[in-house]
Amino acid sequence: MKVHDMLVEERRRMADLLDGLDPGQLATPSLSTGWTVHDVGAHLITYLRFGQLKIYYGIVTMAADFDRLNRELTARAARMPTSEIAARLRRWATSKTTIPRSGYDPVLADILLHDYDIRVPLGIGRDMPEDRLWVAFQHLAAKPSPGYAVGSRLAGLRLEAEDTGWVSGSGAVVRGDAESLVLAMSGRAVGLDALEGEGLPLLRERVAAPPPRGPLERLKTVVKVVVDPPPVERRSRDAIGGS
Repeated sequence: MKVHDMLVEERRRMADLLDGLDPGQLATPSLSTGWTVHDVGAHLITYLRFGQLKIYYGIVTMAADFDRLNRELTARAARMPTSEIAARLRRWATSKTTIPRSGYDPVLADILLHDYDIRVPLGIGRDMPEDRLWVAFQHLAAKPSPGYAVGSRLAGLRLEAEDTGWVSGSGAVVRGDAESLVLAMSGRAVGLDALEGEGLPLLRERVAAPPPRGPLERLKTVVKVVVDPPPVERRSRDAIGGS
């Protein structure tokens, strides 16, 4: 399956999930600090229309502070009822908006991580398809887009997914199941308890206290994305081993 096809399916699946939650569940704090489950759903529609224009607006007006941009856009979208948010997810599920020069991988990774942000605190299980999890693993490990704020979190670490055989990086080992690794790589502490290895204390420390990133560092990250050669074309490839 192509990455964009997965993305379309995940948006529609998320719409169904949101429609099935009661008011108490929607008001539950998500894994995204400061956001409820309803807020996470609102975030997922913020870039479906005019997404790249909003990204450039954030670069220019907010010194590439994507956390601030996301929170402002999400606060506006969160004023809508959840039913309207779900309806927009379905209506614009085929949106082809991407992060500039990055393809669909970071967009798919984003919705997968926010799927965990909703389901984990609500105790809703799911067997995440391996090919989709692979996209998130590869993107976070190789060249995450600026909005993920991974920074140096994974530097000097070798990540080993014991259930899938995926490996990335070099240095002190952090091992465990792929799902827990992806959560920890993205800065979600909930994934750390299922991991082990001599590199785990360092990763735990970095997740708990990420280094501050000033305007200059954020802008440098954006410039690097723009200047570096674009990744392998991602618009028409299969998630694993295809092109």
